[in-house]
Amino acid sequence: MALTGYTNIDGDFVEFGSAQAKEEEKRAYDQDRAHVFHSWSAQDKINPKVWAAAEGSTLYDFDGNAFVDMGSQLVSANLGHNNPRLVEAIQRQAARLTNINPAFGNDVRSEVAAQIIEMTRGDFSHVFFTNGGADAIEHSIRMARLHTGRNKVLSAYRSYHGATGSAMMLTGEHRRLGNPTTDPDIYHFWAPFLHHSAFFATSEVEECERALKHLEDVIAFEGAGMIAAIVLEPVVGSSGIIVPPAGYLNGVRDLCDKHGILFIADEVMVGFGRTGKLFAYEHAGEDFQPDMITFAKGVNAGYAPLGGVIMTKGIRDTFGSQAYSGGLTYSGHPLAVAPAKAALEIYAEGEVIPRVARLGSEVIEPRLRELTNSLGVVADVRGIGFFWAVEFDADADTVAAGAAAFKEHGVWPMISGNRFHIAPPLTTTEEELTALLDAVEAAAKAIDRTLAGALF
Repeated sequence: MALTGYTNIDGDFVEFGSAQAKEEEKRAYDQDRAHVFHSWSAQDKINPKVWAAAEGSTLYDFDGNAFVDMGSQLVSANLGHNNPRLVEAIQRQAARLTNINPAFGNDVRSEVAAQIIEMTRGDFSHVFFTNGGADAIEHSIRMARLHTGRNKVLSAYRSYHGATGSAMMLTGEHRRLGNPTTDPDIYHFWAPFLHHSAFFATSEVEECERALKHLEDVIAFEGAGMIAAIVLEPVVGSSGIIVPPAGYLNGVRDLCDKHGILFIADEVMVGFGRTGKLFAYEHAGEDFQPDMITFAKGVNAGYAPLGGVIMTKGIRDTFGSQAYSGGLTYSGHPLAVAPAKAALEIYAEGEVIPRVARLGSEVIEPRLRELTNSLGVVADVRGIGFFWAVEFDADADTVAAGAAAFKEHGVWPMISGNRFHIAPPLTTTEEELTALLDAVEAAAKAIDRTLAGALF
């Protein structure tokens, strides 16, 4: 049932479209512009949308206009907005224990760690909790260096790993550029991406083989005995939603094993069901596992800041008698792990994630593939589960102009450069998914018409 209003910050119910709603929207916007500094933005050039409420897969503005959330915010609202089980978990925890020094035991944190280890495929034993994905990357790198006694870390171009010191240096796309070099022992290589092949490949098999040979050469020239870890997104996220060819992750694993290098899987964006598996590395086969997994976002559907590092017992035992030189005030904060416990229970019930796999292959993929056949402006469609990109033969400004069609169809888009990113909540209904795909088609046709008109 559609919402008719929202509860404001004072706890009062306000009807959408009322004079009070309009006044509160204006006050929120004015205070934002006067006092909030926004990330990744030229402050004078932005016009931030203010939302009144959200429910399920739907965002509501102050006039009551409803929009399907195409990007799950920043691909974090995996279980939708205001999921009653997650909200109740926070409320229950808030009435009992809201803050505790992480050096103490914490029953909710302990249970979430045990749940994660039980659900995670592979030989893992412990979880270190962080405040988010960038923190998780920072600590995984530190652990890898201390565990191996080596300093160098490799990551791919077309990757994003966070905006803090080493995580920013690990990032392989343009957002790294212009930042001071805070970690000079990080090096980059080209991972496979057939649509923009760095290896002049003509097939996924060629792309995989040549990318692995390239990585083998990088390892040799950087000194295999000096490399602590290779960090990879098992499915690349914000840099383009790139699914690796079959055999690539396994090939990287083989190179790591050959040279005593740790494999760190960055599952911050794709973990907890996004690709139709609990973790995206599972698509590499039953026998594949990384040495560490970084996670955040979907672990508690973004209801509170939470991330972490899943590790093998061998890595944990490095710090059995020697202290680990790292920590956080809010490691496993009670109000963050409480909704994680509820979210993990939902994932474990076994309905959400298989449904993502089915609808991804049976509903999303066929509709998007049709666009490549019918519209010449669509350059590529790629993805898996509830995680897809539509790339255009058009510049970013032309693609952004297509956003108007989304909003006319009741969808709030996720656009990155010359791509649409399609990553709705995993709980999105099939009816909502169809409406979203209708909007994608309408926006793609609007871009096609714009380009056609520019030719005449």
